[in-house]
Amino acid sequence: MQPCIMYIENKSDSGLGGPARIGLVSYSKTGATLYYAGKSFRSLKGDGFKANYYDVESDEAYWISGCKKRGGDRLYPGMIEIDDDAREAYWRDIRKQPDRSNESTIRCNGKYQK
Repeated sequence: MQPCIMYIENKSDSGLGGPARIGLVSYSKTGATLYYAGKSFRSLKGDGFKANYYDVESDEAYWISGCKKRGGDRLYPGMIEIDDDAREAYWRDIRKQPDRSNESTIRCNGKYQK
């Protein structure tokens, strides 16, 4: 399976909003495990609070999902870092704003503004 550009947010500290990134995520052959930045993730199968995956090694909770075309991936306001290897494709293919391909961070208002 081809790597996909995904939104990855660590939910382990506050449960609501943590460090967030947009990067290339790959899948195991079965699709049961996701891989990103040297970490392995498995689904919480609906058992998480504001999280849908956990880090297999550290047991930290994460929200991992496809990126939204309009941005707004975070539930709560914060910054999102975009990995260098995903940045150009993110701005060109997902956001349809190739002129922003040099931007490596996004300020996101979040679905639920504080």
